[in-house]
Amino acid sequence: MTSTTATRHYQQMLTLRSQGKHLHRFTNKVQDVVRASGIETGLCTVFLRHTSASLIIQENADPDVLVDLENFLARLVPEGNHYIHSTEGPDDMPAHIRTVLTHTSETIPVMDGRLALGTWQGLYLWEHRSRGAAREVVVHVAGY
Repeated sequence: MTSTTATRHYQQMLTLRSQGKHLHRFTNKVQDVVRASGIETGLCTVFLRHTSASLIIQENADPDVLVDLENFLARLVPEGNHYIHSTEGPDDMPAHIRTVLTHTSETIPVMDGRLALGTWQGLYLWEHRSRGAAREVVVHVAGY
């Protein structure tokens, strides 16, 4: 157990460019922020500043898992002209619903200056829109 009197904080904004509907792994970019923070023990919060994409922690070894997740969510929340909100196209309202069902933030422990993810876990930006977009992610690391 680490004990100290002053918690340190470090923040950095990442801009991720998505290429349309897909899961984009960016674990290493967040790990780089944790390393730059100099914090050895604490928490890393990752927050996505958008309402039509999301963040998940998921399998990082077998890409079939990601394909199955994408296919499942597409069946669960289909696109189409049956939504009231449609000014940004038929994929916009489904993207908002998919974001509600997933997350816009994740909190990961930091141990020994590294994200304490499991062996088979990766951090992903899940783009729910058909067209690519620049997505802003705030990474906040707090600890000692």
